[in-house]
Amino acid sequence: MQSFMRVFVCATVLVGAAAVASTAMHQSTAAQGAKAQTAKAPASAPAAPSDHAKVVARGKYLVTEVAKCQECHTPRDANGNEDDSRWLQGAPVWIMPVHHTSNWAMNAPAIAGFLGFTDQDGYKIFEQGIGPNGITIRPPMHIYHMNHEDAVAIIAYLRSLPAPPQ
Repeated sequence: MQSFMRVFVCATVLVGAAAVASTAMHQSTAAQGAKAQTAKAPASAPAAPSDHAKVVARGKYLVTEVAKCQECHTPRDANGNEDDSRWLQGAPVWIMPVHHTSNWAMNAPAIAGFLGFTDQDGYKIFEQGIGPNGITIRPPMHIYHMNHEDAVAIIAYLRSLPAPPQ
């Protein structure tokens, strides 16, 4: 029970951190936008990253630093370390509930490249916690209720990654 509670507490903290990070990013982006409109960039300033690059970078931050998707969706080596050569390419779930749970997912699907998922599937997954099959996401996956911009950013990042070999 203690192990399950630790997983539950970690999941709760991650979801809360995602909400805080999203709010902070929105406030920071708005403040930077207002500042940028009043300041003139010098003629030799490097080109600003494209809007798409910014969205992908934000998605990467949300995936790797907030939701920590790699914890379950990246295979592990013999020592239990994430195998970065197969980043987000699907893996057996390494955590188990203390008490039997009939709907516990035993495998985390490959999400690199986001193949097999439409953007609409992604929006349902990240905004409503509903899988492409129309059923609520199974534990240990967190049921997220992200805002649309976060879901768009995550999907953009996942699509930017090389898909696993078929």
